[in-house]
Amino acid sequence: MKFNLILEPADEGGFNVTVPALDGCFTQGDTEEEAIENAKEAIHAYIEGLEKLNQIKSRPDVILKEVEMAL
Repeated sequence: MKFNLILEPADEGGFNVTVPALDGCFTQGDTEEEAIENAKEAIHAYIEGLEKLNQIKSRPDVILKEVEMAL
């Protein structure tokens, strides 16, 4: 899976990171590299939480397809 990250300089130093595709998924880090690593951990925790809520299933033998619908 790929996710876009928004890194913004924090007023107190370091970076704030938001993951736009995952509502409420954000973190921070003292350096850009640390912020990205923390974002990876936050994404993993977010997805684990969704799996526990049974909102998504993530297994290697599952085929993922994308559909487009007009609402």
